[in-house]
Order: sequence, then structure tokens, then C-alpha cells
Amino acid sequence: MNGPGVGEGCVAAWEVAEYDLEGTLEGGQAFGWERLGDGWEGVVAGRWVWVGRDGARVEARTALPVGDWDWIEGYLGVREDLAGMLATFPDDEPLRQAMASCRGLRLLRQDAWEALACFLCSATKQVVQIREMVRLMRERHGKEVPGPAGRVVRAFPTAERLASLDEGALRACKLGFRAPNLLMAARAVAEGRLELGELRRLPLDEARARLMGLRGVGRKVADCVLLFGLGFERAFPVDVWVRKALARLYFPRARRLTARRIERFSETHFGPHAGLAQQYLFHHARTRLGRAWGRGGARGEE
Repeated sequence: MNGPGVGEGCVAAWEVAEYDLEGTLEGGQAFGWERLGDGWEGVVAGRWVWVGRDGARVEARTALPVGDWDWIEGYLGVREDLAGMLATFPDDEPLRQAMASCRGLRLLRQDAWEALACFLCSATKQVVQIREMVRLMRERHGKEVPGPAGRVVRAFPTAERLASLDEGALRACKLGFRAPNLLMAARAVAEGRLELGELRRLPLDEARARLMGLRGVGRKVADCVLLFGLGFERAFPVDVWVRKALARLYFPRARRLTARRIERFSETHFGPHAGLAQQYLFHHARTRLGRAWGRGGARGEE
């Protein structure tokens, strides 16, 4: 394995039968991972970490010693029963095709604030553009974190840090019209008017409504935050790719497919791990079917 030198750091590995690390880290769930060697580097729970595959193992390395690995195990979901989750999916041809083309795809368990901020940046943008905005915010406003071989990297900026900025500083990170939306969300979180941790204890519909009370947060952004940042397994984000997948694979004869019909279908058809099913459909549509369907957005269209 061609991983980075990490000095006095630690290395851990987990035997995982199937884990599509590239599809999981680069597939539109998270936007802070960068290629390094034959793996990826990022900052999770305030720590620099490098992750990669070594045969049947997922490997993680840190720049500094760590006492436990719960923070990255939970983030990557390496101990989750993926086969059991997939077994709850409805037995239909579109999902069979998606699972066959995206074997080992998993959900990341992310920081709720970072998920909210990143998906607020996603409006009308593709993954590569969202990653650029996130990179600029991290480099200009994120806290320094010790990296490998004495290198300093930066974490995604906290809500408190972004709340202290003016709109121009965010526009300078290529946010454009998204800047005031992110600034208002940061202030709501920093001032305690929105307690993201409390949303986990609410019913799905109520948690969604709280998020949609923020400027710039529609149903799609709210469901991305609920799924990727707050652990609501039934949340089913519908962006342009998922809408295309549902329309063409499940409703090919429908003359008009309304948003409400899509919502009802997604809430009842896909089962307790509907969000994971959504990610398989999204990744399959974007990476395998997109050329035939024509270019679409990534996460940025409702």
C-alpha cells in the first residue's frame, strides 16, 4: 500500500468484505476528501486522517497518536452490516442494477454542521465545484490541524468562525448567491437558534421542517443533511439525478411526474434504509447512465 509517512501517528485496519471507498468518498456525500497516494486524506473529528484499501481491508492512518478509533469507524461505517441493509431493499430491477454496478457503496456518518454548510453550497453546482468552494473555505477560515511530516492542514470552519465573517469573505470563496444563505445558517447555529444535535431526537418530518426554516434550504438540501449529517436512514434526497432515475426507471410511462408523487413513492417504496437506496440510484445514474441520459447536476438541483 502506498500510504503517506505519518511520523508518530497510528495505523488501524478493518476487514471489510465489500467497501467501495472511492465511490463513497467521492460520490457526492462529502466534499472535503483529497487524493493522496493511493488513498484519500481529510479531517474527521478534528484529526487529520488518511484512508485507503489494502486488499480486503480498509486502512486508516493518523498524523498523531490516537487513543481509540471510534470516530473514524463510525464515520466510515466499517462495522455496519451492509449486506443486512441491502437485504431490506425492495426486489426490483432498477435497484438490482444499481447494486451490481456500485458494489460496496456505503453512507458516511458526517458532522451535521459540515453537512449543512456543504449542501447549502450545492445549489446549481456539480461535485467538483462544491469541492472547490469547500476547499477555499477550509484553507482561508478553517482551524489548523497537524498533518503528516509536519505539514499543516485545515479543518472545515466551525459555524462560529463563519458566523464571524461578512458576506464578502464567503463570496470570495466562490459561493456567489449562496453566501448569505450560509452566513445566516452559521449565525443560527452559532447563536443556538438551531440546535443540530437536538434534531436527531425529533421525528423525520419535524426535523426536516426545522431545517427548511433556514433560508436556502429546500427539501433536497434538508434531506441531504438529515441523511448524511444526522443519521435519518429514511431520508431520501431527490436531486436532478435521482429524479431522472425515478422517472425513467420506475415511471417510464408517466406523462407528468410531480414532486409530491415522487415524495410519496420514496417514502413508501424503499424501506428502512431508503437513504442508502437513494445513494445507489444516484451513483448508478451519475456514473453509469448519465451519458445516455444527458448531462445533469450533481447535488445542486431540487
